[in-house]
Amino acid sequence: MRRIVLAVAVASVALAILPTAASADSAYECNGEFPSEGVEMRDGPRLRFGVTPSGAAGQIGPAPSEFARDRPRRILAALDRLRPRRGPFVTHVYTSWSDAGRKETRRLAEIIDRYSRSGYLVELVLRYKPSAEQEGDVRGYARYVRRMVRRFGRNPRVVAFQVTNEVNVTFSPDSSDGAFDRARDALVRGIIAGDAAARRRGYDQLEVGFNWLYRTDPSSEQTFWDHLRERGGRRFVRALDWIGLDAYPGTFFPPAVPPPGATGDARDALVNALSTFRCLSEIANVPHSVPIHVQENGFPTGPGRSEEQQKAMLRQMVTTFHDFRGTYNVSDYRWFNMRDADTSSPNFQQHYGLLEDDYAKKAAFGEYRRLIDQLSIGERGLDGEPHRFRRR
Repeated sequence: MRRIVLAVAVASVALAILPTAASADSAYECNGEFPSEGVEMRDGPRLRFGVTPSGAAGQIGPAPSEFARDRPRRILAALDRLRPRRGPFVTHVYTSWSDAGRKETRRLAEIIDRYSRSGYLVELVLRYKPSAEQEGDVRGYARYVRRMVRRFGRNPRVVAFQVTNEVNVTFSPDSSDGAFDRARDALVRGIIAGDAAARRRGYDQLEVGFNWLYRTDPSSEQTFWDHLRERGGRRFVRALDWIGLDAYPGTFFPPAVPPPGATGDARDALVNALSTFRCLSEIANVPHSVPIHVQENGFPTGPGRSEEQQKAMLRQMVTTFHDFRGTYNVSDYRWFNMRDADTSSPNFQQHYGLLEDDYAKKAAFGEYRRLIDQLSIGERGLDGEPHRFRRR
């Protein structure tokens, strides 16, 4: 749930750690590849695509963002236009521990039923985002994850749980869980709990993982990955089915990129993101065999950002992940977001959609449709089974 407006101080930090040919020494040696020219492009299975259907978008600011209400029929109509002719398409759905209860369970059950009956796969993002009473209760969060597995994992089209959201980000409670007490422990315990619950019930289609935002300052990254290694250990790594990347070149980090085709453009930024992510994950002993899911990737329209610029950025970013999928073991891709949160807002964070908030198409909608058709994994998954991956 996104997106981020940069305060001057945050932008200054981001600019200070941009990778260069001679990066300054840091606590770790994970500066990543930059530029992308010369990095080997290895072949691999095609990508499994998806999108975030709802318009909700978290942000940095004094209060949560407003967004136009979702219209289920229009969402389904747009999904039907995006999905590949043959093959799986994943809907990326958010919920929060603080919202847990009968009302939220009913809402999720209705959404999951609607998408799965229409032939889509579903992955649930289980944000930590605790209430004041819940904050720091790691055991309580782990129980919540197990409960969600029991409730929704029985549906064979529920294929993934993302445990927490962007715990490496510590300054944005509306968008990211790292701002809350003991979020790192909640991530570790939640992954282990979710994996154990899925295995116990034989939900072989259900994979668990977590996501990471590219990227914060070197000291924070070092302590984040050290924590996963020290508190998670082998049990945590064995429980991981995938690790997720969130990357927004030209918005959060890096805050600006040249137009597609220029030196230092989004392609360079994303190869740096993938290579940095692989390097950092090795600190926690996560092997290369654990695939990367691109959980959030997008570029907004809005003030100073044209539809044609969004379309060009989408094309460059999607093709970059496709080109380097074998190099970095990338299996999945999600665009954030299918529609704007609020097309009338002057805040670019509300304009990530391929559609406006009234579901009118932007130029990038058709481009994403074309790329999905061209690059999608097809009607049978990596394991040879239709519309499902098999747990490691």
